[in-house]
Amino acid sequence: MGKKDACAARLPVEQYRKQIGKQDYKKTKSALRATRLKAEAKRSAPGIRDTVLVIVAILVFVLSVYAFFYLNLSTELDLDVDVD
Repeated sequence: MGKKDACAARLPVEQYRKQIGKQDYKKTKSALRATRLKAEAKRSAPGIRDTVLVIVAILVFVLSVYAFFYLNLSTELDLDVDVD
């Protein structure tokens, strides 16, 4: 009795796997190869978005340092003019 229940529980899963396998075989080998290569390229290639974010972060840092020094020098020059 227990053995019958166990087979009945796995049967739909095996049918589903067979259906998926049949669908994959319906595709041509070149289409399967292209899909696999596209998936590998997505995993291995560095994203353009990541590169752009790093460049933007560096630019923001450089501009903030530039603005800090510019504001410090401009306030010192203004103070010197007021003192004279």
